Amino acid sequence: MRSLVILALTLAAWTHAANSAAVGEEHSERVLRGRDLSDKEHFHEGGSEHDADYDHEAFLGDEAHEFDDLTPEESQERLAKIVDKIDQDGDGFVTYEEMRNWIQFTQQRYISDDVERQWKQHNEADADAIPWETYRHLVYGFLDDEKPEEGQEAELEDEHQTYKKMEDRDRRRWDLADEDKDGKLVKTEFANFLHPEEAEHMRDIVVQETLEDIDKDGDGKISLEEYIGDMYRGDSGDAEPDWVKSEREQFEQFRDADKDGKDNEQSSPYLQVKAWIIPADFDHSEAEAKHLIYESDGDQDGKLTKAEIIDKYDLFVGSQATDFGEALTRHDEF
Repeated sequence: MRSLVILALTLAAWTHAANSAAVGEEHSERVLRGRDLSDKEHFHEGGSEHDADYDHEAFLGDEAHEFDDLTPEESQERLAKIVDKIDQDGDGFVTYEEMRNWIQFTQQRYISDDVERQWKQHNEADADAIPWETYRHLVYGFLDDEKPEEGQEAELEDEHQTYKKMEDRDRRRWDLADEDKDGKLVKTEFANFLHPEEAEHMRDIVVQETLEDIDKDGDGKISLEEYIGDMYRGDSGDAEPDWVKSEREQFEQFRDADKDGKDNEQSSPYLQVKAWIIPADFDHSEAEAKHLIYESDGDQDGKLTKAEIIDKYDLFVGSQATDFGEALTRHDEF
């Protein structure tokens, strides 16, 4: 995804390892899964070039590798089975509501699977709740024991400070997720800790963490350079792509409310940032459902037949069809 700031922006939802060696490897991409539907960019070059991979992940989930090698015939055959599941009332048509519900279902599956995996990973005792001390020991306990080798003191200190900042950030998010303030998280609270974008009372932490990530000089505001630098790091001397120029114009015309070269608002250092991190009136599932129907609806009746979907199979799956197997075998309740 080109930027945290194009559609919904992303958050620092750390995917932690169960030991110190894995901590640096398992931090996932900062994707606001509850809002945006894929870490792929939906449109390139300022909105003119469509990226089908976004549709594939939005429609079917996040395990594209399982279907990378399918032939067109195999993709179409599996897509036909998926269409039968999307068509909940069995009338032979996929409506906007059914398409939206399916997209929401695939996204929620990612979240529930992630929570289950990490709950087991961090709760070896199978307790009803995870204390902060247990989580901290599993993820950051190595910080207590590391000793630098000769000549590596400065390097280890820099690394130590980086992880310490991550720990402090996790603790802040943990405390917000801990609604009964007992220092432990039950599974629902742990889910809010991992995916704060999904809980209304956690949304401010999403804004705060994203602002901290982009605001490199720490002045509480987003400058044009920070805004562009978060999404584009071209080599020195390279001409900027057109979409970057378009983003500069968007910042200057709409983000920079008081025309001081920084994204801010008088009543709050991050209210305006919140408006483009978590748009109040934009639902990605609804937008994607409308897009898929618009692109596939040959007779323009506002709903899709199986034939219309199969005819546009590359829009829905192509060679990047994702998560068919799990959708067909694990979630018969849909």
